Amino acid sequence: MNFFSPILILVAAFLAVFGEAAFSLPHCLFGAQIDLLPALMIYAALKADIITVSLLAVLGGLWFDSLSANPLGISILPLYAVGFPIWWKRDLLLRELSFAQTILGAAASAAVPAITLLLLLSGGYEPLIGWGSLWQWLVMAAGGALATPVLFSLFDWCNHALGYQPMMETSFRPDREILRDKKLK
Repeated sequence: MNFFSPILILVAAFLAVFGEAAFSLPHCLFGAQIDLLPALMIYAALKADIITVSLLAVLGGLWFDSLSANPLGISILPLYAVGFPIWWKRDLLLRELSFAQTILGAAASAAVPAITLLLLLSGGYEPLIGWGSLWQWLVMAAGGALATPVLFSLFDWCNHALGYQPMMETSFRPDREILRDKKLK
């Protein structure tokens, strides 16, 4: 089993969560912080196995909640609710097209905050919601839509450059001479 891709996905999730907390430039420019975990979940759901999807939902959700005002563990279910159906039906999706990646990234980046807000309201918490929340939600969806194809190309490049590439074996040697019938000469 190739452990390079799941480790790369989890390290990218760790760096994305702590990068979002450390760098506030997108928040200063757009008024909202762009969340990369839904875009990573789309990549994991389309390219990895269910164990990687589950680990990304659990670890990414815990990392995200530990650095936000969310209660610990509330982001796990929204990430898994986005990742599992896509993983389940990934054979039906056009995962190599950047247009499909963009649409899936926008849908995931819009669904994760909406499900998290629904869980917060159901749990008795009182998050600050206003008209500015709609702007933040739209910026997060647009940022996730733009980030998803970029992440796909970045991870494909990393897997090609650094990952193990199995060699295709053929039954013919390249230095083998093919003898033709003598009648054709």
